Amino acid sequence: MARTARPARPTLVAGGVAASALLLGACAPVTTALNYSPSDGSRVDLDEAGARGLNLMVLAESEGATGEVYGALTNDSADDLDITLTPTGASPVTIPVAAHDTVYLGVEDGVQILLDDVEVIPGANLGATLEAGGESESFFLPVFDATLPEYAEYVP
Repeated sequence: MARTARPARPTLVAGGVAASALLLGACAPVTTALNYSPSDGSRVDLDEAGARGLNLMVLAESEGATGEVYGALTNDSADDLDITLTPTGASPVTIPVAAHDTVYLGVEDGVQILLDDVEVIPGANLGATLEAGGESESFFLPVFDATLPEYAEYVP
């Protein structure tokens, strides 16, 4: 009894699907190489100046209350920099950051930045600008209250 040849179509289809998946995977960006904010605050990169704002946030009891800025300012450049933070509705604050150094905001040994009147409710974002070395970037500062237990003792 003679057997008829089975078409190789299922094998070809499976091979085509596997090749397509490999091709798409090779085209996908490597997300671990992207800059991101690993915590609740915002990250701002001023690449030309060599400065960064890390995990920047405001802690405040309510809208219209006093708020305090937390996070860090880093200077990766070879020169000392003055980094200016300007939250919406507040006066600009300039912090000197030495070359290859980081200044922490809101912590006991760091720089204290108090905002007299936070213009948004906790849970919203407050507009801000970070400037250093002639470069400027607008971003949003998230505002938190004592709802999250990890921030409760730090809310002014």
